[in-house]
Amino acid sequence: MHTVRIAAVQMVSVTRPEENLQTMRRLVSEAAARGAAWVLLPEYWPLMGIKDTDKIAFAEPLGNGVFQTALSEAARQNGIVLFGGTIPLQIPDKSKVFNTMQVYDRNGECIGAYNKMHLFGYSGLGESYAEADTIAAGSNAPELSADGIRLAAGICYDIRFPEFFRAQLPFDVLLLPAAFTYTTGQAHWELLLRARAVENQCYVIAAAQGGLHESGRRTFGHSMIIDPWGEVLDVLPEGEGMVMAELEAARLQSVRNRLPALKHRCM
Repeated sequence: MHTVRIAAVQMVSVTRPEENLQTMRRLVSEAAARGAAWVLLPEYWPLMGIKDTDKIAFAEPLGNGVFQTALSEAARQNGIVLFGGTIPLQIPDKSKVFNTMQVYDRNGECIGAYNKMHLFGYSGLGESYAEADTIAAGSNAPELSADGIRLAAGICYDIRFPEFFRAQLPFDVLLLPAAFTYTTGQAHWELLLRARAVENQCYVIAAAQGGLHESGRRTFGHSMIIDPWGEVLDVLPEGEGMVMAELEAARLQSVRNRLPALKHRCM
């Protein structure tokens, strides 16, 4: 791994995709102007609907649509590698969507994609979520890299499944777009992210939704970048903006050389 500067964008997405598109373009351009070579967007950045079914109407066929075009253009125009948060993609019968993260290179070409596998379900404290009602689960773990750096990726709820990331080893950087609820985020968000960083001795980059949405849903925010020792390098508690940090090859190797836990694995 070599050193790379990365930004994780935090949004408070609204119900109108055209506004979210403008916000995405503006924040990606700002990140690039501040020296980011890679930019990660949050889950559901194009739309946080009033109802969970709203995203089905905006789902795009793979390779075509305003969200994918905007991501490609943002990567190309800013000369960055863009990890596209998630967008809704059509499944064959159009009854549900794939919740998909795509990766675009500096030429605006899509170089990888991942359909979220673990689908969130929760009920309590007046909240209820069942992603499986509107999202079709992906069937394959990510196989991603950028600039010769080995990557792992997950989306939001995936972070609760450590074996999912262990199956992606070896990697140096773990990417996680998310829209954690305030309730679960307050309890577990930082704990889970730091645990994944420590156990895999990797950088963790998490881009979140962070605020009160028009549907009344409140997301936890706290987009953050964590180093391989579990130290939080930057965090944005709430609201629109970004976190940034240098991912340093020397820091990664220092942690792995001093405590070679990955080499000591028995299973």
